[in-house]
Amino acid sequence: MFVPHDKRHRSGAALYGGGAGAAVRRIAGRPPVHAPAASAAANSDRRFDLRCVSFGSPAAIVTSMALIVGLDAATATKASVVGSLLIIALADNLTDSLSVHIYQESERMPQRQALYTTVANFFARAVLSFSFILLFLLLPPAVASIGCVAWGFLLLSGLTCLIAKARGVSAFSEICKHAGVACIVILISTAIGDLIQNVTA
Repeated sequence: MFVPHDKRHRSGAALYGGGAGAAVRRIAGRPPVHAPAASAAANSDRRFDLRCVSFGSPAAIVTSMALIVGLDAATATKASVVGSLLIIALADNLTDSLSVHIYQESERMPQRQALYTTVANFFARAVLSFSFILLFLLLPPAVASIGCVAWGFLLLSGLTCLIAKARGVSAFSEICKHAGVACIVILISTAIGDLIQNVTA
């Protein structure tokens, strides 16, 4: 039976994925890309944007650990530590959020996206900071600092694993780098606390 040339062309295109792009994929040995699958992959990538927490969360974790350890070395009271953590969770958090928002505006990021990222980072930092406050209040004074530091490294490792997975790099090496920076910050805070204690004693 005679089949018109255009029908043969359309049926072949449908069989192999359609269009010149599909022909190139067949030559390169790659399977054709189907629009529904590509759309689903794009939607899955947009389900959670790590930029919404990648700035505020590390700041909250490392700053809270350093503050607790430093003030503990300076023999500060529990009320002083909690008050300082509240300032970090709210006042300093708002300042950092403003800085992030201004930077995003300078990069000409769409206004809605810039606002969403700023608000998300603010709440991420606030929630994590309050988790340190709650833990510090619940734990006995003798182990409060150690418990908060352990909680901080656990949170930092979890966030690092998520970012490393998204980037397709080794999570172990990234955790070592981030934990190393956090250790340096904690050591500096401890030294400052000891210095304050020795000077004011």
